[in-house]
Amino acid sequence: MNDPSSFTAHYSHWGLVVILVVAASWILYRFAAPKRWREWAGAGLVQAFIIALYAEMYGFPLTIYLLTGFLDIDIPLDAMPGHLWATLLGYGMVGGTIEMLLGGGFIVTGLLLLIGGWREVYRARIEERLADGGLYALIRHPQYSGIMLAVFGQIVHWPTIVTIALFPVIVLVYVRLARKEERELLERFGMAYRDYRQRVPMFFPRRGQWGRLATVLRDAIFPA
Repeated sequence: MNDPSSFTAHYSHWGLVVILVVAASWILYRFAAPKRWREWAGAGLVQAFIIALYAEMYGFPLTIYLLTGFLDIDIPLDAMPGHLWATLLGYGMVGGTIEMLLGGGFIVTGLLLLIGGWREVYRARIEERLADGGLYALIRHPQYSGIMLAVFGQIVHWPTIVTIALFPVIVLVYVRLARKEERELLERFGMAYRDYRQRVPMFFPRRGQWGRLATVLRDAIFPA
């Protein structure tokens, strides 16, 4: 499977894998802030996604070996080896670059939603009120939207068999967690939350509000 030196250049960097897993996991647990077992279950799935992603990105290319060994697909280990969509669809380096930029956009947006949502929830808990301002005025669950977008962006950028399999499970877990939290919030805040739920969508802004979302994200992360 191509020049062995190409493998050494891109893979077997297990020290880097550990650093990236620790850094990404810190962001996850710092801003997702799981407390109950359902929240820990969701975070655990994302943790597994993170480990699988970086282990294949810089450690051992399991997906590439499986595709080449069982499906006899020629996937080079040299230029942009992890950009499987571009390789499988024949888009080459240009497609790989677009793939990377598109995935990166989803990842950055997801992280901003996660961090910005956490800040609003933190303030609301201190003030003992319903979180319905900032990002929560546009989306009922910006943190969960952020996690799902960041995970999706990684699949666009660097897909693996394990991460693709985990993605729908992660989405299902966070959708169910969001619905459970809404039942609890409805019991706690009554009509105030019922009205809020009717006017604000669950995970993504309404049509025409994406520009406002960009502004709110900027203000949430970089307050004046």
